[in-house]
Amino acid sequence: MSLMKLTATGLGKKIQNKEVSVTEAVNAALDAIEKKEEKINSFVTIDREGALKRAKEVQQLIDRGELKSNLAGVPVAIKDNMCTEGMLTTCSSKILSNFVPMYTAEAVLNLEKAGAVIVGKTNMDEFAMGSTTETSYYGATKNPWNTAHVTGGSSGGSCAAVAAEECIYALGSDTGGSIRQPSSFCGVTGMKPTYGTVSRYGLIAYGSSLDQIGPVAKDVTDCAAILEVIASHDPKDSTSVKRDDYNFTSALVDDVKGIKIGIPRDYFGAGLDGEVKEAVLNAAKELEKKGAILEEFDLSLVDYAIPAYYIIACAEASSNLARFDGVKYGYRTSEYNGLHNMYKKSRSEGFGQEVKRRIMLGSFVLSSGYYDAYYIKALKTKALIKKAFDAAFAKYDVILGPVAPTTAPEIGKSLSDPLKMYLGDIYTISANLAGLPGISLPCGTDSKGLPIGMQLLGDCFKEKNIIRAAYAFEQTREYRHSPLSLS
Repeated sequence: MSLMKLTATGLGKKIQNKEVSVTEAVNAALDAIEKKEEKINSFVTIDREGALKRAKEVQQLIDRGELKSNLAGVPVAIKDNMCTEGMLTTCSSKILSNFVPMYTAEAVLNLEKAGAVIVGKTNMDEFAMGSTTETSYYGATKNPWNTAHVTGGSSGGSCAAVAAEECIYALGSDTGGSIRQPSSFCGVTGMKPTYGTVSRYGLIAYGSSLDQIGPVAKDVTDCAAILEVIASHDPKDSTSVKRDDYNFTSALVDDVKGIKIGIPRDYFGAGLDGEVKEAVLNAAKELEKKGAILEEFDLSLVDYAIPAYYIIACAEASSNLARFDGVKYGYRTSEYNGLHNMYKKSRSEGFGQEVKRRIMLGSFVLSSGYYDAYYIKALKTKALIKKAFDAAFAKYDVILGPVAPTTAPEIGKSLSDPLKMYLGDIYTISANLAGLPGISLPCGTDSKGLPIGMQLLGDCFKEKNIIRAAYAFEQTREYRHSPLSLS
């Protein structure tokens, strides 16, 4: 069996048992990237030299018994909005196309302490703004299941790289579903932890109150193991939470007897593709067969989640992206007349169309005369959405629903209608507004052979509930490899 077919924990065990060397594992990933990258475009940067050097260092630490993690020596890809010291970090934007950070993001540092080997940085929607990975300055990433279709976004590069077996696992970031939605489209498993569980230090911000780093992998076991490594309290991040329990792998038990699962009627109405609905409800029935208690309920305020999310996210983006002005780092226009003209031209030439659209929307809702009418109302709606989830989790352990209304659309079809693209996030954004943990895992394919994902949401700091339910469902089916991963 090819090493790239293994899970992260599976390969890690082989490395620990001296069945495979770290260099062999890293070379397998680099060879897969070289073979498949032209078809997929999932990487912005590939660090062959650095990865092979790091492989030797990690092997020595393993041989000396200093590294015993099941992730030690396993090749990983990092979404290109997480700073990596000495390695290009672009956010898939022209404005950061020459930016090499002087420090590494805390989540990535935690992985490196466990012995992970970074093979490269993955493509994404520019500054994480998009749902298809088509807004990237470096071109669209293509879906390994069918290269005429999108991967989803904004962590499309990470999800495509795992699905095509160019890396064993990856890190993504989730602001409104950016890990869960592309995981669904690419047939892999992706998890967004509770807000504050993983440090945002070194993550280039889009919406600071919404962004959260999480794992993308082949199965639930890997996601739990990776989350255990990257989760930590970090005094450098004022929103980081100190938790009593980081032992997420203890929830990997095939037992859901008595677990109460709520199914929101609002998520299964108009706009949801029939094949997606059938696959998700069939997955719910599998959990019911294992002893879970299913119950339908009404989750209010679903219709208000998208406008509230885009007002808050764009407002925060307009503030966060003000720092990219061509002065201290990043792209600067070659010809300008005075400081203000340099700002204007650098930003006009450096940002893409979708980023400009969201900056302008954010600036508008924060402007005098509109702040109360839009931004304050959005914050109040956010609080009401959190209250609705609190009421739901007083009754249920887990909420089950679809990840996206459809499977992956064809490349080029979403960008022509931005509003339609925004509506594609309807099932994922509420978790970010309420700070909840969520996981997406494959539950079937449609008539075109494209993957369908199921989403499980838990209450804040109750990742173990969704890991347990996801793991139990996963035991009912085998992992399906994408066509490109088999080539």
